Amino acid sequence: MIDKILQLDKELFLFLNGLGTETWDSLWLAVTNKWIFGSLYAIVLIYLIFKKLGIKYVLFFIVITSLLILFTDQITNLFKYVLVKRPRPCQETDIQEVFRFVAGSCGRYGFFSGHSSNSMAIAVFIGLSLRSQYKNLIFFFLFFSAVIAYSRIYVGVHYPLDIIFGMLFGAIAGYLFYKLQAILAKKFISS
Repeated sequence: MIDKILQLDKELFLFLNGLGTETWDSLWLAVTNKWIFGSLYAIVLIYLIFKKLGIKYVLFFIVITSLLILFTDQITNLFKYVLVKRPRPCQETDIQEVFRFVAGSCGRYGFFSGHSSNSMAIAVFIGLSLRSQYKNLIFFFLFFSAVIAYSRIYVGVHYPLDIIFGMLFGAIAGYLFYKLQAILAKKFISS
């Protein structure tokens, strides 16, 4: 059963990755670059939080978001390098000749995607945290997270299941940190 699921995952990867063209490669490399889009993401979030809640909340959210990213990164690495050890598509010799490898480098293991878990965790956390100030912001961030997740397939470094489980874990982590920040905000910010 597992072998059948992994084979279907590989076939879906080859299909989705095969949709790419050289015309769009630069765009998807920029989307998947955590320093380019991560910085843009951070600037927008800081501005939105500052505009509605002030500097005290900006500093508070920077601390909580940093802890959230640290948490998701460490759990992702635990799954990748200790628990699962599933090779990335770019490490699989049986498909290396038939898919588009656009990324400049390729790590060893890919289950589950750190980009997907981090971007989804932030989307859920910030979207829920700011929903009283920005009602529909969460939908923008969820869409943005899905685009980042797909970029990992496009550039050839993750299978769809890596992305799905990364996004699922990220959503859970984002929700838990949303609950944690609500408790901490009452205790430290509101008083």
